[in-house]
Amino acid sequence: MADPITTAIAAAIAGGMAQSLGDQARASLTALAQRIREKLGRHPAAKAALDAALDDPSSSARVGELAHAIAEACEKDPEFGTEVRALWGRVRPNAVARDDGVVNTFEGSAEKVVQLRDVHGDLRIS
Repeated sequence: MADPITTAIAAAIAGGMAQSLGDQARASLTALAQRIREKLGRHPAAKAALDAALDDPSSSARVGELAHAIAEACEKDPEFGTEVRALWGRVRPNAVARDDGVVNTFEGSAEKVVQLRDVHGDLRIS
């Protein structure tokens, strides 16, 4: 099973997250996507997972399969894994919402996390 970071990477690549990012983060995500395409393109099953996620980025199953393929490639090639995480590290801190977009960031561990955007009216969390 893919870890949350790998799943976030897969979702960002499949979902076209680049449109909502600032220039620096967009360039980093583009470089990350290109590197993943190069690596997964050498393996038919992994390339199929990539293509399927790109064809239907709203499918959590397809994004999950892509995340698994990325995780497997990272496990088999630790240098690739290090490179992927370094590139992702350049994307996430520079994420900026544009055109009414939203960027939610959470690090660490917690029993419960609540992230909100527009709240109109009363809000009670207990």
